[in-house]
Amino acid sequence: MIYERVALLGLGLIASSMGHAMKAAGLAGEITGYARSAATRDAAREVGFCDHVFDTAAEAVAGADLVVLAVPVGAMGELAAAIAPHLKPGATVTDVGSVKAAVIEAVGPHIPEGVHFIPGHPLAGTEHSGPRSGFATLFTNRWCLLIDDHADPEPMAHLRALWEGMGANVDVMDAAHHDVVLAVVSHTPHLIAYTMVGVAEHVRRVSDSEIIKYSASGFRDFTRIAASDPTMWRDIFLTNKEAVLDILGRFSEELFALQRAIRTEDGEHLHEYFTRTRAIRRSIIDAGQDTSAPDFGRAVAK
Repeated sequence: MIYERVALLGLGLIASSMGHAMKAAGLAGEITGYARSAATRDAAREVGFCDHVFDTAAEAVAGADLVVLAVPVGAMGELAAAIAPHLKPGATVTDVGSVKAAVIEAVGPHIPEGVHFIPGHPLAGTEHSGPRSGFATLFTNRWCLLIDDHADPEPMAHLRALWEGMGANVDVMDAAHHDVVLAVVSHTPHLIAYTMVGVAEHVRRVSDSEIIKYSASGFRDFTRIAASDPTMWRDIFLTNKEAVLDILGRFSEELFALQRAIRTEDGEHLHEYFTRTRAIRRSIIDAGQDTSAPDFGRAVAK
């Protein structure tokens, strides 16, 4: 056991998976939870990944050694302000948001002296959301990034041990670097996926029924992530806009180059480009980071 009591605030995919994983590995003595929606709280009680689900965040964090902020990044500052008077001295507060600089700016000022704030981000997820979507192996062989903003070594070591105990690989970096990396590997790809679905919707030469009917693996797999939670992604793009816009500009340059190659029938350029990018894709598979591979099979609670 690493923590006597862990409080999960926000009971969606990540928090519910953390609850399942901590219970499976015996990493926490007691797990409490809170969500703003009464329906979400009721579902969490039914699923059982928390020992107690409270109707207020203040009750959930009382006496907790670790508090996990698992709400959309746009809501973290308000939540941190609400729980600040109720945090246990010596406790650790962390988060699972996909943006780090904005979260630090929003949450940091509310963390009282004597409480440790260590931002974090597990690079794991599915297109499903809600308390019924979690499963204990979500973090197995995935990366969790922790932000070392002059954190005390002991709380950092405990938090790292928790993530490793849940099956994750842990790396440490600064917030600015994290936000650029995630703009490349997550945020911009999601934006492109949403855009592709929007393009398909507006192609009037092909009916909506045909788009759905003939969605083979290419369109289906590419746009799977466009089913992700819209509130979460709205907040991500608004809070990491500089890095996303920078990477989106670079993407546009690459796209223009490919357009030119197709227009001028430059087959050599296309072949070289596709060969190089295929090698990158294969390296992702070799690193075990392809969740669609057979060894990442899972059952999602209905």
